Amino acid sequence: MRLEEFFERNKKIAVAFSGGVDSTYLIYAAVKADVDVKAYCVRSAFQPGFEFEEAKRLAGQIGCELCVIDVDVLSDDTVTANPKDRCYYCKRHIMGAITAAAEADGYDTVCDGTNASDDADDRPGFRALEEYGIRSPLRECCLTKSDIRMESERAGLQTWNKPAYACLATRILTGEMITKEKLCITEKAENILYNMGFRDLRVRMRGNNALVQIEKSQHSEALAREEEIRKALSELYDEVRIDESPRISG
Repeated sequence: MRLEEFFERNKKIAVAFSGGVDSTYLIYAAVKADVDVKAYCVRSAFQPGFEFEEAKRLAGQIGCELCVIDVDVLSDDTVTANPKDRCYYCKRHIMGAITAAAEADGYDTVCDGTNASDDADDRPGFRALEEYGIRSPLRECCLTKSDIRMESERAGLQTWNKPAYACLATRILTGEMITKEKLCITEKAENILYNMGFRDLRVRMRGNNALVQIEKSQHSEALAREEEIRKALSELYDEVRIDESPRISG
């Protein structure tokens, strides 16, 4: 099935919107197909501020109405305990909130940006999508991440080459308690590195220490500026180390 066919069959949809490559292209394509589409963006402690602000800006540029929903993911002890399937419990909160808001607005079909490259076996959140009946048009239409980036570039979307971004909770080791303080430290550390010119990165918490992972194109630069990076993050961590191997995106 082609994406155009999906929209012909589904003329009114709600989209779980993060401002990432996939969900941005999905709402763009829906608007272009003259579908009645509304974007729903969840704001939580797991989402950095810059990503939320970018989602608002992108929705406005595309011309899609945006609904912002606040979800307190840290109120769930199972989520904060950070088990291997944490994503499932977190996704249940998020999709539950989105489907409830969408239904209240008259949208029975709720979609997300999962694509054909996403591996269901490696993502506990897929189970939550199934339980809430979330549709994934990009996946259903066999569009891979590469396809979506190519179509996004062709459409002139600024997100076409945007690095993949995972929530702040992924920076904390599985089984280690997630707290608001740890998430704030992580967000502040990554913002510092962004402001230093680094883009595709992660700052992993290892106790009170940090493991900085930088994508291949900037890895050599990061190693050359290691002392500068250590000094910049010294107030946040006891020790700062740059991963010897480049970060692999995705």
